[in-house]
Amino acid sequence: MPTREKGYAICVENRGAEDLEIRKVYRVLHDKGAAATGYMRVIDESGEDYLYPADYFVSVELPQKAKRAWTTNRGLAKRRGSNSRLQRTRSARR
Repeated sequence: MPTREKGYAICVENRGAEDLEIRKVYRVLHDKGAAATGYMRVIDESGEDYLYPADYFVSVELPQKAKRAWTTNRGLAKRRGSNSRLQRTRSARR
């Protein structure tokens, strides 16, 4: 049974797994039963958690700032306003 504790992993393989994107970071729910059989419980693109082969992922430790970004309400992030702090590059000004 999965616990509430979460980790993060980068997808490095997705053979037959349409809901995974290679090079993307995913949230992982720690599940000892799944780990014992070579699987990881991952929250995929569908937003649900599923078991995937553990060798499809490399576990990573994210900096605290990145962890906070994962837990920020996505709707709130969209409402924060424009990208006024971003600057155009010289090639984009043409």
